[in-house]
Amino acid sequence: MARILIAGCGDVGTTLGKTLGATGHEVWGLKRHPANLPSPIQPLAADLTDPATLMALPANLDAVVYSAAAAGFSEAHYQAAYVDGVCNLLDALRQTGQQPKRLLFTSSTSVYAQHQGEWVDENSPATAEGFSGRCIREGERLMWGSDWPAVAVRFGGIYGPGRTRLIDSVREGSATCSDGPPVYTNRIHRDDCARVLEHLLQFPEPEPLYIAVDDDPAPLNAVLDWLAGQLGAPQPPRIPQPPCKPGAAIRRDPAARMRASKRCRNARLRASGFQFRYPSYRDGYTALLSGDRLGD
Repeated sequence: MARILIAGCGDVGTTLGKTLGATGHEVWGLKRHPANLPSPIQPLAADLTDPATLMALPANLDAVVYSAAAAGFSEAHYQAAYVDGVCNLLDALRQTGQQPKRLLFTSSTSVYAQHQGEWVDENSPATAEGFSGRCIREGERLMWGSDWPAVAVRFGGIYGPGRTRLIDSVREGSATCSDGPPVYTNRIHRDDCARVLEHLLQFPEPEPLYIAVDDDPAPLNAVLDWLAGQLGAPQPPRIPQPPCKPGAAIRRDPAARMRASKRCRNARLRASGFQFRYPSYRDGYTALLSGDRLGD
């Protein structure tokens, strides 16, 4: 069995760590305050932005999963999570004489600048000019340039337990649909994120880059209308789509949704043998909504 470090052990990392530990692997979860990590993940208190705290890494690591997330939407936060943290961890691995067989880096499809409904895959140019895309691409570059084999996984929008923003917006009546060309969105369930990482840890000869999205890149309006039907809520109103500045942030400016309009292919991941538990947003959201009803 392998000795695996999950650096930045948040929601996805914890889901991954529980599965790996249950199958007999030794797993450590690195985060600033790891006391709440569930068994069988072994807590490792450290700060990826503080090199001195990284000198007590477990010995003889077989694999490292870097799954840190920015603490906020600012250039400083993204620099800390995706550049400084990566540099510090790679330096710590070198200084402690580690020889991992594989590194995994959780990246994002936000590195792509395409926004007119284009299809993109691993060979498409990734040229997003905003600080988030630039910092994440730099983290990829640092991983690929390290002393060990590295795989970057560009995830689409992650949803799942505790990530119910769209459901909540439809239920509360705050969701709106743009009255214009389709705004294509790409997503993946939290559990499938963890399963992708588990799959690529074990896959014999992975490619250096994978896009990890489900089979159904869908117009946002279609997703919102479908959720409204499932919830018995009114369909979100259509509003004119205002122009969007290229560098605007989707999470802070709803007008920036148009920048997200691309369709990501998962053919390379599928070709590796990966099977989705939730191949469409309908499957994943149905499971979430069923869980809500069971909890009522």
